[in-house]
Amino acid sequence: MPRPPKGVTIADVAAQAGVSLSTVSRALNGNPTVDPALAERVREAAASLDYRASPLARSLVLGRTQTISVVVPDLGNPTFQEVLRGLSRAAAADQYHVLIADSAESVDEERLLAVETRRRTDGIILCAPRLPQDELERLAAGIGPIVLINRSAGDGVPTVRADYGAALGDELTHLYGLGHRRIVFLAGIARSVANAARLEAIADFRASHDDVEITELPGGVDFDAGAAAAPAVLASGATAVLAFNDLVAMGLQSAVQASGCRVPADLSIVGFDDIPFARHTTPPLTTAAVPAAELGARAWAQLRLLLDGEEPGPPLSLRPQLTVRGSTGPVPR
Repeated sequence: MPRPPKGVTIADVAAQAGVSLSTVSRALNGNPTVDPALAERVREAAASLDYRASPLARSLVLGRTQTISVVVPDLGNPTFQEVLRGLSRAAAADQYHVLIADSAESVDEERLLAVETRRRTDGIILCAPRLPQDELERLAAGIGPIVLINRSAGDGVPTVRADYGAALGDELTHLYGLGHRRIVFLAGIARSVANAARLEAIADFRASHDDVEITELPGGVDFDAGAAAAPAVLASGATAVLAFNDLVAMGLQSAVQASGCRVPADLSIVGFDDIPFARHTTPPLTTAAVPAAELGARAWAQLRLLLDGEEPGPPLSLRPQLTVRGSTGPVPR
């Protein structure tokens, strides 16, 4: 394929079209104030010269970087990788780039990264599960345009979220239907809004099922946390475990099986998220499938509306789907 001529500039296009530099700039950027016939002449001149505007020049003209920032709490978690996959592909289709920052589950980092990355980009998509609500609302009011994932900050701030509470209720109903009445919940990080949603769902389930005992044990968010909780789980006498997420469930499953406990014959285990590895454990993990890639794509769609000066849509909630696999079974006799 022949290479385009080197050194073709916007001045060359202006000379060939017989117009000013500003007219070329406005025409190529789709400014509606340019006469349609004149704009067509500019485009024809640019095409004949194989002119390509530099991204930097385009950004300067539009007053935009064509880049957005995304802050997530843990890039090592496959769920957030899926969110980013859906988001970045949707943004790329609109010719936007994505700057990614990992807050490492830290409130201080969430706050700092939100401000610093927003200064370098046109807008921000923020997943900040640790930030206190009052701080989040003040932050969102000062760094827009902004879209929140799994949080809300009042009117005018778009949000997309997974309905963790409803999905956990589905998991509890599944275990109850299998006969389980003594259940352990391996909690996530205490100040996480996702953990709070799970605890609220557990309280609601207890209120309508007084024959069920659900014990909360300290957990975490990763494989090691699940493995470390194994002795306490086995000592609890529970017949089923709800883990905060799939990583915790997988760590627990590996550790209890290493000690001789059979899953699900002796202990049923349920995860949350349906990360790609969940179906490949032994036995495969029962979990709630979070539409993470769709969450990312929907978040971008909301931010794009804001960037274009349009009104965002209403808050969006997606319900994870219960996915029953081999790690759950009837209560042991």
